[in-house]
Amino acid sequence: MSTPHPHIHPGGGTTVGNRSLAPWGWGLFGAVVLFLIAYHARMGAVSPRIANPEAISDARPVEFLFGWGDLWLAIHEWGTVVVMLLIIAACVRAWRRQPGHPYVLMTIASTAIVWQDPIMNWAPYAVYNPELWHWPEDWPLIELSPTVEPFIVIGYAAFYFGPFFPAMALLRRLQARASMDAFVWRHPLWSLAGLTFVIGFIFDACLEIMLVHTGLYIYSQVIPWGSLFAGTTFQFPLIWESSLVCVVMVPAAVLCYRDDTGRTQAEKLVQRFRFLTHRPALGTFLMMFAILNAGYFVYGGAFATIRASGLATAVACPYPYRDAKVYDPQGYYETEGEPGPFFEGYWNGWMTAQPEGRPQHNPVRTDGMCKGEER
Repeated sequence: MSTPHPHIHPGGGTTVGNRSLAPWGWGLFGAVVLFLIAYHARMGAVSPRIANPEAISDARPVEFLFGWGDLWLAIHEWGTVVVMLLIIAACVRAWRRQPGHPYVLMTIASTAIVWQDPIMNWAPYAVYNPELWHWPEDWPLIELSPTVEPFIVIGYAAFYFGPFFPAMALLRRLQARASMDAFVWRHPLWSLAGLTFVIGFIFDACLEIMLVHTGLYIYSQVIPWGSLFAGTTFQFPLIWESSLVCVVMVPAAVLCYRDDTGRTQAEKLVQRFRFLTHRPALGTFLMMFAILNAGYFVYGGAFATIRASGLATAVACPYPYRDAKVYDPQGYYETEGEPGPFFEGYWNGWMTAQPEGRPQHNPVRTDGMCKGEER
């Protein structure tokens, strides 16, 4: 009996008997990741670095949406599991039909940038609920997150790549109704970028406002101008956050635009730079991964600049996660009358424009926003 010969598909995938091996490899990788998550899963403020030794219970001083409390955490976490299983199934199906499918590669690339998430939680003061399933708080890189680094961020692909699909559908509809000399035909990439920005801005605002109101996380400090609900637990930096996340969403969409040759912009860039031309799928993935990482660094850099400027003066009062210490790197919570205990977290020196670290003397304002809050 002869052994079937492998065949090389245009997308770069290798098959045996016309059945791609790559999906099984990704399936095995996913199983290993799930095992590691289950093995290292934590709940609650476990590390002394963030745990509040004075906490009597983990009761919240504020009521979350509909009064559901921790039920929201279960909905978000198990919802993420379901969404990821659907995404994986869709990717396996697409890859088996077309090995090297660019949408699958972008899904992987937009998931892989999650390695930066602890940094991107640090920059905009994104403080997650310690009751979420999370990695050990003291692991290198993970420890940069103000409180914990949760597992639910594995769903990045749905967030950063999701707006591409309605934007692309809307662009095709506009093109179908327009003449060939219309802007949407002469400048399809700019048109797609603009549509993705608008859709991404609205999508992010609606999603994040809901997540903050359900207690998943808070923005502990924001610039009062351009923010919603400033000075409350549910404050949200609308102008800043919903605009800056599009720095990742827009490149993700543009890179996946197919021109009249049937190739995506990412594939054309790989050909232009003669980058791994003998492994087009790998080259396309690396191009996507590099550009998305650059965009995500721009997002973090913008928030790091805001952080260093000291303009994020509105604090989320009352601080909802009493089982954890109050994340107060610049002393603003203490000044506003929050009783603490406080912790400054990592990267609190020159990266926050404080060479000496967190200020040691923070006089409490008599009219502070956190004064008089029930504990």
